Amino acid sequence: MVVDDDPGMLKGVERLLRHNAYEPILFSSAEAFQSHTDFDGAVCLILDINLKDGSGIELRYRLKADGVSVPVIYMTGNDSLDVQKAALASGCIAFLKKPFAAQELIEPLRKAERL
Repeated sequence: MVVDDDPGMLKGVERLLRHNAYEPILFSSAEAFQSHTDFDGAVCLILDINLKDGSGIELRYRLKADGVSVPVIYMTGNDSLDVQKAALASGCIAFLKKPFAAQELIEPLRKAERL
C-alpha cells in the first residue's frame, strides 16, 4: 500500500513496485487511506510523511492503536532531523528522502517480506 498526495510520485512508486512484482494499492490522501481496513496480505505500507490532509506519522500511530502491525516505510521531501527522529520513533523499517533510488525502496520491501 502506498499513500502519497503527489500524483507523479504515486505513479512512479506504482511503476517501480509493479516492475518488481508487487501489486500496490494506491491512496492519494490520508483520508482515502483511513477508510481502508483490509491489511491481510500487505507486505508493507509506504507512507509520505507530509500529506496535504494529515501526517504519515500520525497515520502510523493510528494503525498501531487499532492493532495493525504492518511494516512501514516513510518517504519525505523533508529531511529535518526532528522529522527523521519522529519517523524512527514511530517504528518504521526505512526512512527515505525524496528523490530516492529504486533500490533504496526495494531493499526494505524485501526485508518486510521476511518479517
